[in-house]
Amino acid sequence: MSYKPVASHDKLMKKILADTETHAEYEAFRLHLEVAEQLKLRRKKAKMTQEEVADHMHTYKPTVSRIESATSGAKHSPSIITLFKYAAAVGCKLKIILIPKRKRSTAKS
Repeated sequence: MSYKPVASHDKLMKKILADTETHAEYEAFRLHLEVAEQLKLRRKKAKMTQEEVADHMHTYKPTVSRIESATSGAKHSPSIITLFKYAAAVGCKLKIILIPKRKRSTAKS
C-alpha cells in the first residue's frame, strides 16, 4: 500500500466551496458566528449579564442565550428587529451594510 498524502486544508476547502450551494451555506454559518461573537463582545463591554440584556429587551434570559449562540443555526437566527433591540439594550446602534464583491479580473489574450 503506497502513501497518499492528505490534501491540504486550503485545497480541500477550495474544492468543497466550489459547489455554490455549499459555499452559500458556509458563508451563512460564518456570518452567524461573526454576529454571535459581536453580540457577546458588546454585552461584555457593556458589563451586562444575559439576564440584564433580557430585561432591557422585555424577554427572557434563555432567549438572549439563544441569540448569542452560534450553534443554534439558522433555525433560531435572530430577526433584524431582535438585533436592533439587542443593540439598544447594550448601548449600541445596529448598522447593516452591503459590501460589493470584488470583481474577478478577466485575462485578455
